[in-house]
Amino acid sequence: MKITHYQSPSYNYLIRTTRLITTSFFQGSTVKFQPLLALGLTILATSTQAFAGATLDRIEQKKELVGVLMESYPPFSFLNDQNQLDGFDVDVAKAVADKLGVKLRLETPSWDVIAAGRWSGRYDICICSMTPSKARAEVFDFPVEYYASPAVIVVNATNDSIHSAKDLSGKKVGLTSASSYESYLNKNLVIEGAEDTQLQYPFENVQIAPYDTDNVAFQDLGLGAGVRLDAILTNLVTAQPRLNEDKRFKLAGEPLYSEPNSVAIEKGDAQWDAKVRDVFAQLKQDGTLSKLSQKWIGADISK
Repeated sequence: MKITHYQSPSYNYLIRTTRLITTSFFQGSTVKFQPLLALGLTILATSTQAFAGATLDRIEQKKELVGVLMESYPPFSFLNDQNQLDGFDVDVAKAVADKLGVKLRLETPSWDVIAAGRWSGRYDICICSMTPSKARAEVFDFPVEYYASPAVIVVNATNDSIHSAKDLSGKKVGLTSASSYESYLNKNLVIEGAEDTQLQYPFENVQIAPYDTDNVAFQDLGLGAGVRLDAILTNLVTAQPRLNEDKRFKLAGEPLYSEPNSVAIEKGDAQWDAKVRDVFAQLKQDGTLSKLSQKWIGADISK
């Protein structure tokens, strides 16, 4: 179903009209065009204020929330055995639609399309594990962080010498190359969206072993403590299913840091921003986010 992006009057039309008025003002008589210029600017300002509530108005009018996410990003969003979208982000989107009292329609364009923003009313919300950044903040507002991605230390189950980050000193640690984990061990990590976070680096002389994927790193760690690796740095979200199924591995200590993942909406709609904040406050308070996190991740990573 195609959703019409309702703006009355047309926002782009008013911009063009005001530009025409302004051009005429400078090319012709100042006295003649001053009232017209003032009128055009007043209409544009009024339209801009109305545009700020366009998303919520559209959702309430259509009785439909249009969400956007990735088709293949388990356990957050993926096609299940029935070829239906499933996962943590999918269930969160359903919960948001329920709170709004509308039906949900999910679309799965490419990540480039999602992250580029400027949706022009095609989509209402991205509950799609987006990490905020300064560049993205130019086209998106991020009303709320709804979960965090904790970085954790995984060791062989027989390892009894690594219990926290300080115990990584002098150890050989596997990780995905060019990842935040590598930056962390190099002591130069900057978390996008949380640049002011003060990270602790209580280790020295860590031997970094980069891998193309976690799978190979886990294979090497599974050979035994210290055989090829002493530990792995990875994401709790992706590591948890493996930890649940393969008793050769265990967590060591508390998470090292977390990267925020936020809901994203088109920039400049204060009314919709406030509504999203309110809905997620309800989902947090009533335990929905925590329950869905436990269901899909096996741990509570909700914010």
